[in-house]
Amino acid sequence: MYQFKLPNGIILYKWPHKQDPTEDLMKMELDNLGFKAYDLQTCPPWFERSMHAHDYEEIRAAVSGCITFHFSEFPITIEAGDIVIIPAGIPHEAITHNSKPFTAFKGSRSGVRSVTEYGDAKGSIEDLQKQKENKA
Repeated sequence: MYQFKLPNGIILYKWPHKQDPTEDLMKMELDNLGFKAYDLQTCPPWFERSMHAHDYEEIRAAVSGCITFHFSEFPITIEAGDIVIIPAGIPHEAITHNSKPFTAFKGSRSGVRSVTEYGDAKGSIEDLQKQKENKA
């Protein structure tokens, strides 16, 4: 993986292999970096996740599609095969700017999820579950 160190301590790994990433390959890459996945999530087209932060170093390991993380200073777009590591406490929102779903592993070093909301929690796992239940 090609590593890029960005402002605020964010680290971006770009997929260097001449093969499409798979769930198994991305999970192996996470393990190699010392992370444990706690969820494989698919974000729907035009997905918007409101501003939030985590109490731990958060990762996203993209299996398919692309998504843009918006930080106060700049955006970062990741696509299938990429991994982004966001340090604890860095506020960000995530948006898919197209009609294709985005699938990625979410994780942390401990494998535990913890979130601090800065807005309305739009797009959170809990919000997506409520939307699903309201449609049923």
